[in-house]
Amino acid sequence: MSSSAKKILIVEDEKPLAKALELKLSKEGFLTTVAYDGGEAVAFLQKEKFDLMVLDLVMPQYDGFHVLEHVHANNVAIKTIILSNLSQSEDIEKAKKFGAVEYFVKSNTPIVMLIDNINQILNK
Repeated sequence: MSSSAKKILIVEDEKPLAKALELKLSKEGFLTTVAYDGGEAVAFLQKEKFDLMVLDLVMPQYDGFHVLEHVHANNVAIKTIILSNLSQSEDIEKAKKFGAVEYFVKSNTPIVMLIDNINQILNK
């Protein structure tokens, strides 16, 4: 693996989905780190630099909006893709306001589509 591999933080409390994303993204050549809740995600963001974050919004303890607020407040340079069950336009607008570059609703987003999107964003 080359040292130029992009680092992705997966923030997802549904372990099977987190594992599936981790597996697929690793196969694509990305370095992945998984956080199972927002608190863990913030801890990773404080000590490591990531190129992109795949972020769920509904999680125990700290939710995804809390993570977005942390990124925003601390000027963390990271591209964020939201992958959530929340499909209300106000949730989408709020996430985009905090800097999310993409917003996918879990139920209608195959992993392949998400991976394609991540490749596009990181290879621009």
